Amino acid sequence: MAPAKTKAPKASTSAPKKEKLFHPSSRKADQLARKALRKGKLGNLATKRGQKHHSLVDVYGFFFHALPEEGALTLPELHAIVQDIWLTRFDEELEQERAARRKGRPKSAKEIKLEEIKLRESDEYRTGMEVIDLTHPATVEVFRRWDQKEVAFMQLLRFIRITSANPDLVVVSRPGRHVSITGVAAKNEDQEMTGVEEG
Repeated sequence: MAPAKTKAPKASTSAPKKEKLFHPSSRKADQLARKALRKGKLGNLATKRGQKHHSLVDVYGFFFHALPEEGALTLPELHAIVQDIWLTRFDEELEQERAARRKGRPKSAKEIKLEEIKLRESDEYRTGMEVIDLTHPATVEVFRRWDQKEVAFMQLLRFIRITSANPDLVVVSRPGRHVSITGVAAKNEDQEMTGVEEG
């Protein structure tokens, strides 16, 4: 039997198809406009989420580098870190901006932004600032395992709220979900040893 003849594909000599145009008041035009608007909104949300993620990594990274070599911090040491290092980290940049500005000139945008950040953070510290509980040994041990990239890891840690108005007051704002922090595994082991279940 003779082999079947295969046709070679013809080279397209015609012009490419034109984009279909829709009447501006048509349903299809409205549908395309809604689709483009939704795509734009989702893109903006992703950008904002990325910026928030980056700023949270910076905050948690600061406290990661403030960890002691061994053990946990005391409450006065944690307050000292927040007051002396965290709240004053932009002071040098602010002084440079003020020195660069000529007398009688308005503040630069960078100077205004830094002053707003400093004011907002000092108000937050005065009214109650949420920080990772570096005074809790189990939290510190779990925090040492952080890769300094993943923000979702922070859900495992215990957070406390501290204030400059009352430095001795500590409120646990988020108890943490890690087994070593919650003590769930130890509780289950005790139940298995005694054979008693809570009902």
